[in-house]
Amino acid sequence: MEKELQEYTIDLGAAKRGEVNESYLQMFGWAIKSIMGAMFGGSKIPVTVKGSQTQVRDFAKVLGKEKKYLNNYKKFGLDNAQTYKSRYALDSAVKKFERSTGLKWPFK
Repeated sequence: MEKELQEYTIDLGAAKRGEVNESYLQMFGWAIKSIMGAMFGGSKIPVTVKGSQTQVRDFAKVLGKEKKYLNNYKKFGLDNAQTYKSRYALDSAVKKFERSTGLKWPFK
């Protein structure tokens, strides 16, 4: 019997419309955690991302940069040039994401 996966809908325009509350932030953090877990586990989860083209692009970039940073951290350790470089790229992507969506990236 197949386990049915929780489907996530992430609305990146919610902050711009003033629709962010504690419940939204909890769902957003949980969805990001689940997506990141699936990225490292190689599994798929059903997710729909809504927002402007810029918001969706910035979301995808920050997820990719987060994954690259964590991979470099695991592979090279914290005090390595590759890890520092990927951390800088992640920080830059987070700033763009936060500017375009008005949402705080849940991982620091």
